[in-house]
Amino acid sequence: MSTQSIHPKAAPPEGLVQIGTSVEDVIQQRLAEERARLEHEAGLVKREVHQFKKPVEKPFTADQRPNTTLLFGGLTWKHEKLVHGALEGLGYRAEAVPTPNVKAFQTGKEYGNNGQCNPTYFTVGNLVQYLQTLEEQGLTKQEIIDRYVFFTAGACGPCRFGMYEAEYRLALRNSGFDGFRVLLFQQSGGLSQSDAEAGLEMNLDFFLGILNALNCGDVMNEVAYALRPYEITAGQTDQILDETMDYLHEVFRKKQPWKLDKGLGKYLGGFSDTAEYIGKFVKQVKGDEYVPALERCRDRFNEIEIDRLRVKPIVKITGEFWAQTTEGDGNFNMFNFLQREGAQVLVEPIGTWIMYMIHQVVQKYKDFKGLEEGAVLPSLWKIGTRAKIEFGFRQKVAKLKLAEAIFKGEYHKIVNALGGIAHHLTDQYELQRLGHPFYNSRAGGGEGHLEVAKNIYYSNKDLAHMVLSVKPFGCMPSTQSDGAQSAVVSQFKDMIYIPIETSGEGEINAHSRVQMALGEAKNKAKKEFAAALEQSGLTLDQCRAFVEAHPETKRPLYQVPHTKGFVGGAANFVIHISERMKSEQARAN
Repeated sequence: MSTQSIHPKAAPPEGLVQIGTSVEDVIQQRLAEERARLEHEAGLVKREVHQFKKPVEKPFTADQRPNTTLLFGGLTWKHEKLVHGALEGLGYRAEAVPTPNVKAFQTGKEYGNNGQCNPTYFTVGNLVQYLQTLEEQGLTKQEIIDRYVFFTAGACGPCRFGMYEAEYRLALRNSGFDGFRVLLFQQSGGLSQSDAEAGLEMNLDFFLGILNALNCGDVMNEVAYALRPYEITAGQTDQILDETMDYLHEVFRKKQPWKLDKGLGKYLGGFSDTAEYIGKFVKQVKGDEYVPALERCRDRFNEIEIDRLRVKPIVKITGEFWAQTTEGDGNFNMFNFLQREGAQVLVEPIGTWIMYMIHQVVQKYKDFKGLEEGAVLPSLWKIGTRAKIEFGFRQKVAKLKLAEAIFKGEYHKIVNALGGIAHHLTDQYELQRLGHPFYNSRAGGGEGHLEVAKNIYYSNKDLAHMVLSVKPFGCMPSTQSDGAQSAVVSQFKDMIYIPIETSGEGEINAHSRVQMALGEAKNKAKKEFAAALEQSGLTLDQCRAFVEAHPETKRPLYQVPHTKGFVGGAANFVIHISERMKSEQARAN
């Protein structure tokens, strides 16, 4: 009986294995053969795997600054106008892209990925649309890529906000602007491009200029929304707002950063940089460069005659940052709609978000105290080590607490300069206390616990008749907040809360939902006003007669104290008139 000889270096015929092969090797060989057969039958073709690598971007350098325009956007036109002035004052060529519209949304969907959230499509499409407009005006794509850069905010949180940079690059490549530069400023970590500092210098002058612009924009924006529903001459508020914003833009554009005297700098030698840094900081905190300009704006606003006896429900706006800030198609033009429907809109300042970010870092330091030195704190008898940890912790927290106090002080300085009718910044520790039982304050992403906390705060503090939360369709952090809001609403029965998800479509449905909730808020405001008249013992005619006899009460900057239990301006004004009448009668007697 003969046997088939197998050459030791030749592959064994199909179905045979080499002598000495282990059982495991045989099993793996048979599995590989069967896998290859099934893949061949299914028509699957193996392809070489290519790992994605972030493209190397052309840097924005200092020598390009005179010939490069810095594009930005995503805020209200008031904020953008002042930021534009601040950037030009720092020596940059800058331009704010227009407010995104539905066409921008459609452009974003055309060139971007599927399944993105509303702000992504609007902002990405808006940039592409703006660049296409430049091309229509005669610039080539290469000229646009060389002469323009886009500066925007980003994040590394759990929502799609962290993917904005990738979406910008994809849409720009798909639309023919591959290589266009996007400078992304992260909420934690600074500017994403390591080579960009030379072109966009992120120094103290830059941060102070931008923060001052944002703060002034916040307060000017709130003052306009507070006056517009009560103006006697329609359109007067917007006219004065346009004039004062043009004036403030020039103030920011002409402001020069503070510099250390050259002679003193030579005398200080190596300490000159530190001295200049301290000087800029002291100038910001102790100086009042913007105060005279803001007081001039205040005096212009004070020329508006208002009727405080108009009953208006106050609607507080909360929600996702971009959706609650933008004033266009991105949130269904919701602010204008509310005003047309007879509401007073209480907008959300960007300052609250800045304070929230500082607060979250303080909370992180508290939670991670001592963990850098080990899994647990040292034993009690290791006093030196424990003291070192405690000192380091308190030093870091003290710096942030100082930053909180300074930022609040600067914001409230602007509020007071504009007549004191805008609200002060809400205390973050109060918001944490209110929101944490319903939404863990350690949960990051979006506005975190703020959406829940602000709903409770503004409803229970008699600051708003209704809270409207505006967020993009499918926004994960806001969806989580909405889940927690059901528990909030069930506990606080008198609360009127409505969440609205925005997209590029559905405006009529959203307006209809808001209209129904607003009807309830209007009834609440009317009942409150009737209760104020009854409590004061006055009639509406008597109140109007008092106003005619006291013309100062028609001025916007006339201070009406807030009375507990009353939300609306008209109701609080009636109580105030009653108190003034009693006071005047007492003096007469």
